Amino acid sequence: MPRKVSFSETQLPNFDKPIRPPSISVDFSTTVPECPVTAARQPARYTNDYIEKPGVPRANTTASIDRPDGDESYTKQFGDFTPLQQHVLFWDRDRDGQIYPWDTYNGFRDLGFNILFSFLAVLIINLNFSYPTRLAHSYLPDPWFRVYVDAVHKAKHGSDSNTYDPEGRFVPQSFENMFAKYDRDGDGALTLRELFDMMHGNRCAADPFGWGAAFFEWGTTWLLIEKDGKVWKEDVRGVYDGSLFWKVREANRSGRGWTQGFRPGLWVKRTVKGYLNAYLDG
Repeated sequence: MPRKVSFSETQLPNFDKPIRPPSISVDFSTTVPECPVTAARQPARYTNDYIEKPGVPRANTTASIDRPDGDESYTKQFGDFTPLQQHVLFWDRDRDGQIYPWDTYNGFRDLGFNILFSFLAVLIINLNFSYPTRLAHSYLPDPWFRVYVDAVHKAKHGSDSNTYDPEGRFVPQSFENMFAKYDRDGDGALTLRELFDMMHGNRCAADPFGWGAAFFEWGTTWLLIEKDGKVWKEDVRGVYDGSLFWKVREANRSGRGWTQGFRPGLWVKRTVKGYLNAYLDG
């Protein structure tokens, strides 16, 4: 089991303005005429200028062109865990390396999701990912439907972006490819339409489970971090390493509340505020 860790003084990343990378040519072809999709979805060709060996998976950091070394303070605290493990540690309520169904429920409630959605998350996450992670310990299913943190890499599914590798490490090149391929206006963010295009582009044949898992994960991400109709790159990076979850919980517990995400009440509040600001400015 992973060792217990104190989360009481979690250092959270700053949300910086994303770098707008230049268009860079390479000495080999990234497109071919007989496969038009290769021209429509160009990979990130600029990563070597910002990140050392971007194709080599990182065992404990989530590096991007905006943060070539990842979030160093966060890595210092959670460096004994892979980025995929860091992603789920928020739900390990008692730090015992096991995520029970009630841990999942309470974690989603802390993030601001309602009772119905939090219960749905329990059904999707614990029912589907308990047994794959249980296989590291026993062939017998777990009667408590726990998800085991030390074997969470076994829960990796198909039809994803491959930003996590099969061992749960983080691949900077794959992360940058998401935005290079689908961020049409190059502003460092993805609209809901671009997210759907990405999910469609990542689909593997005969993989309905992977399609559904990707839809749930990105749909939840949109509901949690959407801002101005988009999900922003640094926020997405914070979802991958889990650092953003602590920030959301801290905001909700402080009384000021988390001000991002697509929730009816919050959406109405932001819309009214936008109209008022426009009226006062005009």
